[in-house]
Order: sequence, then structure tokens, then C-alpha cells
Amino acid sequence: MSIVLIGLLASLGAGLMTGVGALPVLFGRTITRKWSDMLLGFAAGVMISASFFSLILPGLDIAKAETGSVWAAAAIAAGGIVLGALAVFAMNEALPHEHFIAGPEGADPGALSRIWLFVIAITIHNFPEGMAVGVGFGGGDVANGMSLATGIGLQNAPEGLAVAVALRGLGYAKGRSFLIALMTGLVEPVGGLIGVVAVTMAEALLPWGLTFAAGAMLYIISHEIIPETHRGGHQHRATTGLIVGLVLMMFLDVTLG
Repeated sequence: MSIVLIGLLASLGAGLMTGVGALPVLFGRTITRKWSDMLLGFAAGVMISASFFSLILPGLDIAKAETGSVWAAAAIAAGGIVLGALAVFAMNEALPHEHFIAGPEGADPGALSRIWLFVIAITIHNFPEGMAVGVGFGGGDVANGMSLATGIGLQNAPEGLAVAVALRGLGYAKGRSFLIALMTGLVEPVGGLIGVVAVTMAEALLPWGLTFAAGAMLYIISHEIIPETHRGGHQHRATTGLIVGLVLMMFLDVTLG
């Protein structure tokens, strides 16, 4: 099986975990805000750990091997992280979207309905995650790619549940809330395909791709997820979830990678 197909399927599997996490809403199950914040904190912890252990550190190692210089490797990693963060910032500014609590952001939505604004907001989150999985496979390192896909899938489940529960709270039907949550995860294989094809076709892009994906995820964590988990006054639970997610992803990376 080609590495491109493996990367695509792995990012698809990670994206489908959003739908798995949303399944409880079909049976009328809901969660309290404090548990939602804790689960989103867990997702943030997984993303932080994946950013450093599965993306930035391998990116540094590859850049050092390619350039033979620690200074050049550090410069490439720094550049990739900054570019990734800037890319998400640009999407946030250019695309009209709305968060469940923070409200509308970005450009004028025009005639777009509110539900599409929610979908766009979650898509901005999920696309870099899928790209991270694809880039992880792009260098031919299946173990690192599997570690990333597993970690991203784990953090997608609580995100899917939180999205579906929030939609139910806004009055959407059970089935529609579930389908929307599932759809938002399906952007991940698109990002995964772009990531794996790009670094497979131009191997010199691999350290840039790894650190770019890390920068994009770190921006999302700081700009969206952590502030969201602290708005309801449940910062202790959210921080506990973050630490658990970070440690779990670290173990996955060490044992699977």
C-alpha cells in the first residue's frame, strides 16, 4: 500500500472519530459544561504533546540531517511554526465563522446561515489536524504517522461530542447535530491528502511541513481551545484534562513511535 493511501486512510480514521464522539447525542445523552471543558482540555493536551513530540522534534532532527547545521535546523523549525500560525490567523480573518460561546469572527458572513458559520469555525480547527497526520506519514515514517493519527483521533472524540451537545443546546435535532459533527471531521482527510502528497513529492518540504502543522495547531490551542475551556469558570478541570491528554499523547508517541 502506498504511503499516500496510508496517510489518507489514517487521516480519514482520525476525522471519523469526531462522529464517534458525537454518537451519544443520538441517544439523548448530554454532558455538563464542566465535563465538556475538561474533555476539551484533554484535546488541547493531546494537541500540545503531538505538536512537540510528533512534529517539532522530528522536524528539527530531519532539518539537521538535511542541512548539517543546528542553527539552520532551528531556523527552519521557527519559520515553519510561524508560517503555520500565520496561516490559521489568516483563515480566521478571511473566513466568516462563529464560535458557540465567543460569537462571530472573521469577514462579513453575508447571507450564510448560522449553522454554516459554526461548520466553518470547526473546519478551521480540523484541517491543520488532518494535515499534521498526512505530513507525519509523508516522510515514510509510518510509526510517527500512526502515533499522530491515534492522538488526533483521541482528541477528536471529545471535540465531536462538545460540538454535537452545543448544537443540541441551540435547538438542532439529534440527527442533524450528529451529522454536522461528523461532517466537520471529514475535512481532515482533505488536509491529510494535501500534507502527505506535498512532502512525498518534495522531501525537502518535510521539516517545513511538520513544523508548519505544529504552528497551526498551537495557534488553535492558544487562540480558541484553552480560552473556551476557561470561560465557564472550570479552569481546574480543564487544566487537569490538558495534563492527562499531554501525558497520554507523550506515552503514545514514545511507545508507538
